[in-house]
Amino acid sequence: MIPGSFDYHRPQTVSEAVGMLADMGDDAIIVAGGHSLIPMMKLRMALPEHLIDIQDISDIKGISVSGLDVTIGAMVTQAELITSEEVHAVCPILRETALQIADPQIRNVGTVGGNVANGDPGNDMPAIMQALDATFVLAGGSGSREVKARDFYEAAFFTAREEGEILTSIKFTAPPSGHGYSYMKQKRKIGDYATAAAAVMLTLNNGNVSSAAVGLTNVADTPLYAEAAVAALVGSSLDDASIKAAVDAAKSITDPALDGRGPKEFRTHILGVMVERAIRAAAANAG
Repeated sequence: MIPGSFDYHRPQTVSEAVGMLADMGDDAIIVAGGHSLIPMMKLRMALPEHLIDIQDISDIKGISVSGLDVTIGAMVTQAELITSEEVHAVCPILRETALQIADPQIRNVGTVGGNVANGDPGNDMPAIMQALDATFVLAGGSGSREVKARDFYEAAFFTAREEGEILTSIKFTAPPSGHGYSYMKQKRKIGDYATAAAAVMLTLNNGNVSSAAVGLTNVADTPLYAEAAVAALVGSSLDDASIKAAVDAAKSITDPALDGRGPKEFRTHILGVMVERAIRAAAANAG
């Protein structure tokens, strides 16, 4: 439970951090809040020779809300997200989700950028960002580029982030005013990763669904955006048949890992329960 030896670096700017990554290559790892990396280092599953701590980089902190355009710096903590009234006013699912991550001590240090960047299928924010159709901004030696959250995740702990790049911010357009939302998460104990979880956002117009989004957590090697489930909801009156169709569509794309959270069939069943509950909760608070 003791990490291997490493050199510690604390850059002040994004360009300085990117330069360190270029110079040190595979021997360096970025650390933000550290709640995914430090346990891996203690177990000797990660053995960096250089640890680059980006906590002092002011350019990747802070939250900006301009109308419906939201930008969240990579170093914004879960606690900051929870207490941001600006964000809550336009996108309340973020607070609802952040409150279900770990515990207050971890939320005070754990960052939104770290939660979405490392490709852990058990993290909660990636499915939310897919449901929001968010864009991730990455900085590297060749400059800055943008990748859609729905295109970012490739496999467990593998993403579209290239060697030498740092995730600097997350951008999205907030859902329409009056939208319904819910993040339903079943877990073994308080603070745990999800056995299965579902994010649902929808907009109602004259009793029918005019827009929807469905994201799934920890039921595959990556977070999932359930397009067929969305198609089942849009245009419907959220009758039992359309909800069942959406649930079945979401379940059909899952492939949960075999771990202590139960067999695949159980976790897929739980995912279906979470999707139905999230749909009904989102419908209840819409408008």
